[in-house]
Amino acid sequence: MPESASERVLILDFGSQFTQLIARRVRESGVYCEIWPFNAEPGRIASFGARALILSGGPASVIEGDAPQVPDAVFAAGVPVLGICYGEQAMCAALGGTVEGGHAREFGRAVLEVTDECALFRGVWMPGARPEVWMSHGDRVTRLPPGFRAVGVSEGAPFAAIADEARRYYGVQFHPEVVHTANGAALLRNFTHEIAGCRGAWTMAGFAETEISRIRAEVGEGRVVCGLSGGVDSAVTAALVHRAIGQRLTCIFVDHGLLRAGEADEVAATFRDRFNIRLVHRDASEVFLKALAGIDDPERKRKTIGRLFVEVFEEEARKLGGADYLAQGTLYPDVIESVSPAGGPSVTIKSHHNVGGLPERMGFKLLEPLRELFKDEVRALGRTLGLPETIIGRHPFPGPGLAIRIPGPVDEGKLGVLRRADAIFIEEIRAANLYDSIWQAFAVLLPVRTVGVMGDGRSYEHALALRAVTSTDGMTADAYPFPASFLARVAARIVNEVPGINRVTYDVTSKPPGTIEWE
Repeated sequence: MPESASERVLILDFGSQFTQLIARRVRESGVYCEIWPFNAEPGRIASFGARALILSGGPASVIEGDAPQVPDAVFAAGVPVLGICYGEQAMCAALGGTVEGGHAREFGRAVLEVTDECALFRGVWMPGARPEVWMSHGDRVTRLPPGFRAVGVSEGAPFAAIADEARRYYGVQFHPEVVHTANGAALLRNFTHEIAGCRGAWTMAGFAETEISRIRAEVGEGRVVCGLSGGVDSAVTAALVHRAIGQRLTCIFVDHGLLRAGEADEVAATFRDRFNIRLVHRDASEVFLKALAGIDDPERKRKTIGRLFVEVFEEEARKLGGADYLAQGTLYPDVIESVSPAGGPSVTIKSHHNVGGLPERMGFKLLEPLRELFKDEVRALGRTLGLPETIIGRHPFPGPGLAIRIPGPVDEGKLGVLRRADAIFIEEIRAANLYDSIWQAFAVLLPVRTVGVMGDGRSYEHALALRAVTSTDGMTADAYPFPASFLARVAARIVNEVPGINRVTYDVTSKPPGTIEWE
């Protein structure tokens, strides 16, 4: 644990879709935190040494008999506690208050009326303020536990914000972690810095220094292999491990033939030439295309690609004469989702990840230096390590690559068409200086052909969809509002320059949460 992370906050997860956002906001203020399931061992909670505890929201109802409960270890810790949404309700129920259902529900934007001062609101909201907040609840607190007082109300929650400042316990019915809540990040900072006394000294430079020392101590004189995919996560993993052990790291870049135009050459040049990292570049595109022939189902595609990647990687690793460790770019969201007590669809969404390691037959010890970081923190670490912005700032790109941007069977012809069209789209975005304003942009080769008239004759070619989304935190996304002139220019170039396409459609609708394709 970095010394800068000695002041740490523990978040207990009750299953909210926003739990990761709480951690992101806390870390953005320079305070190290972790997310654990609500039913973590009491002794483990005590030994973590948290300066403060945060209870997340969740989908359950406190009034149901089997609802998740706040562990006694939370109140025995003697540190500040903040309950958010379900966390507020569960805290009140545990301390002698009353929670009821059947009242007016609040979902989405709501107005909080600040009725009294408290340390949580200091410098953020004064009594009488009416900030907009984000609600997501059906039940509500109807009687406070002893020692609490109301400091905020809303139309559907008479105790929308509560405080027991003697014990430093606070609760809010709304979600301060989402961007829709005005000054929500400042409110969380008040809790961690002013109430819990954290200084906010956790930095990526400190993390890098500590992690490099930890890798050296763990690996000793051993050898490490790392699988490069062309994405940010594996690139930063490789750079960090190389900084720790130098030429005892060998990277294996399995080129599955599903990358964007020029990406394979860029990855090889960056790591072999710029960083002088030992690199094995295996062109396995024929193997992957043969295995994908005729596969229509997207989940089968993902699993086929994942299986082949392991097999090819294993084959190349054996040629090296043995290694002791496998370095893998597992991130903290993958770890959280793999152990969430609330379940959920993450096992399907993340089916191309190998959280927890690869098959035992490979005989490697696992090295996951990024497993405590979020994506934005990985990018910050990459910049600290000197990786080029062309890699660090690259839009998220899924592990299965272009294969999942071609609904239906994949073949070399379709890949060629999509790769050329996608390159034009990204080229025009960069030329218009829009790349860094967009979270993710890509083209999709639709599984339909359309009749069109090109020149003096009819054509029967593919239709192409263009998608670009913006996102503040990667949890929700909206379509990027391209000017009509930009879209017309891109469409004209693609139709004129890419044989096989005669129609281009634009994605101009807002997207619900969870629609971003993760790397």
